[in-house]
Amino acid sequence: MAGSRDAPAGIARRVRGLPVPLRIALVALVAFVYPAPSQIVDTALFREDNTRFTVLDQAESEPERRALRALLEESDLLTKHSLAEKFLGTFPASPLLAAVYDIAAKTAIDLGELDGGIAHAEASLQILPENPLLLVALADARAAKQQFDQAVARAREALRHLDRFDKPSQFSTSAWAALEPKLRGSCHLILGRAALTRSFQETDPAKARQIANAIERLTRARSLDRANPQAAYLLGIAHGLARQRAKSESNLADAYRLGGPLRERAQQELEKSYRTLPADSRGSFEHFVAGIPSAQIQVEPAKRDEPSRQAASYAGSYSCRDCHAAIFDSWKQTGMARMFREFDPANVLGDFESQSEFKTEDGVTVGRVGTLRDRPYMEFRDEQRQWQRHLVDYTIGSKWQQAYATRLPDGRIQVFPVQYNLLQRRWLNFWSVIDPPGTERSRLGEFHRMSRATNYQLNCASCHTSQLSTSKARRPTDFVQRESGVNCEMCHGPSADHVAAARAGQPLREASNGTPLRLAGLDAEEHVALCGRCHMQSNLFDLGPRGEVNFTGRSGTFFPPYKGRPINEFSHKAFHRDGRFRETTFIGESFVRSACFRIGGAHCGSCHDPHPAEPEANPKSLKFLNEPDRMCLQCHREYAAKGAEHTMHAPESAGSRCASCHMPKIMHALMFEASTHRIDDIPDAEATIRFGQDKSPNACLLCHDDRNAQWAQRHLASWPGSGN
Repeated sequence: MAGSRDAPAGIARRVRGLPVPLRIALVALVAFVYPAPSQIVDTALFREDNTRFTVLDQAESEPERRALRALLEESDLLTKHSLAEKFLGTFPASPLLAAVYDIAAKTAIDLGELDGGIAHAEASLQILPENPLLLVALADARAAKQQFDQAVARAREALRHLDRFDKPSQFSTSAWAALEPKLRGSCHLILGRAALTRSFQETDPAKARQIANAIERLTRARSLDRANPQAAYLLGIAHGLARQRAKSESNLADAYRLGGPLRERAQQELEKSYRTLPADSRGSFEHFVAGIPSAQIQVEPAKRDEPSRQAASYAGSYSCRDCHAAIFDSWKQTGMARMFREFDPANVLGDFESQSEFKTEDGVTVGRVGTLRDRPYMEFRDEQRQWQRHLVDYTIGSKWQQAYATRLPDGRIQVFPVQYNLLQRRWLNFWSVIDPPGTERSRLGEFHRMSRATNYQLNCASCHTSQLSTSKARRPTDFVQRESGVNCEMCHGPSADHVAAARAGQPLREASNGTPLRLAGLDAEEHVALCGRCHMQSNLFDLGPRGEVNFTGRSGTFFPPYKGRPINEFSHKAFHRDGRFRETTFIGESFVRSACFRIGGAHCGSCHDPHPAEPEANPKSLKFLNEPDRMCLQCHREYAAKGAEHTMHAPESAGSRCASCHMPKIMHALMFEASTHRIDDIPDAEATIRFGQDKSPNACLLCHDDRNAQWAQRHLASWPGSGN
């Protein structure tokens, strides 16, 4: 085949000079809908409850809203790009920057201004990294600039986010089903093109490996998007280099038939084979091409462990106590075990004796607490201004804040909107703190309606109770749990066979479903997915075949792989202006952004022990409670001996603790600030200058609160590793 005889440099030039492939969803851009609010946080998300998202509700002023509306409604590409640039110049600290940078990037790329498009895309992704549509466009632009390392990195990120997140709400199910394969195909095309280009820089055996990698990726690209001529052309070249003449000709013939700017190049390659035929028998070139069959694209299926079809058999937490007494006793004292408990006077931490009253913003008393023969209750006024009394039937939480719930006669469990903060020793309407203004659940005067917004079964049970199931209708009274709180088998899997074997004195490995899962054997992705069932706000719950909510009902793979709601569809109150997560319900999403997870393979268990030795003294379940730096130094050993040389602070000061700079307390928890799990590099003073310390908190200024962002910028410029 011609590809095997050509000089490598000549083919390499043809590969590098290819036009940018068909761009996906660049002109359509971000078709945000207007009427619906963005998703609130601190509630379970079911796929069927699809919330349409509007970016307009995040505009801070009417001029900003008008400018955004004009931008979204503009159809002319050049004008749209100009409006995006104008918006960025006029509103440089807007909460809408990620979306507008996205539009500016895609319009610039589509107009052929690759450098500007790349710069805008990187700016958008700095704020919102989880944007596969933009990542594909950026990878495409990087590849067109022959920046293959960056293109490959961005294409891999796009594939990871396509695996991780559900469809954006602006797409219908059918539209996304048509678009997603093209996005994936574009990523594999970029990865294959990069491998093919690199093959010309290698000698065997590395050259052969790159060609094989290119064939694998380009085959996947073709399987996902058969109408893409570039994938067909490149796959033809790659097969030619591998001396697979028939496959090479089939793909080149497909590229020729598909037409477009690559038709001529495909023809040139095919003519080399055509000329090798005897002149008196080869016929016309078109006849020759017509005789070449279309390429048969076969993709090797990804190897996955076949999940057990056997129904799971659960034994309950107390069955673990006989053999694992110390671990069981520790677990009983953790927040997980105490997530949801039936009423017991010993469990109630709120001050119901205070007879505190709760008022609306205009000063009208609509709620109060009290006790009746040692039974705590809350009262709320109904529409006739009459007091309706509800006894506390359940307690929720035990460490930082405690919420309370009442059980209605029909079986519904409703969570009171007022909670007791244990740190501040006061009652508060917590939902009004974390919600955008005016949500139903935050309005105290609405509680008497007992709506779905304050229902425990629908909104809380998936993370506060174990082995939860329900009907397809998901009526609140249909929810059934095996155990309150987070039990042993939520993390270690169904254990009835293991328990039976242990009690019978049989070898545990011979139990039909094996031993319970040991978390130490999980890789980072699996470990975070396991913990992320409750520690990732964006997870979408899909019911299993028997109505399983937070487990699969099978042995083996007992926890389901969740897709997430796209990050940009949540209320802007969940984020700092620089894009970092503000609410601890996103602690898992924050962590998976970190290089520690993405590159280093760190996971939740690297720093946390779910059943520590002294849980009461260690409410955060830290693995090294009295040696906090050890959590970082177990991987970053080179810094152990550097001390003040690295931290530029006195060794025993707070500034010398790793977490002070890299995990500053900027996440809003239950009325206190918790450490971000994004694990930042050197604190970003430029973002703080742009947005302000309150909207882009800088770690330096959390301690040096008498200084400003400009001081931090000057100080950080001389920091080791700053690049200055």
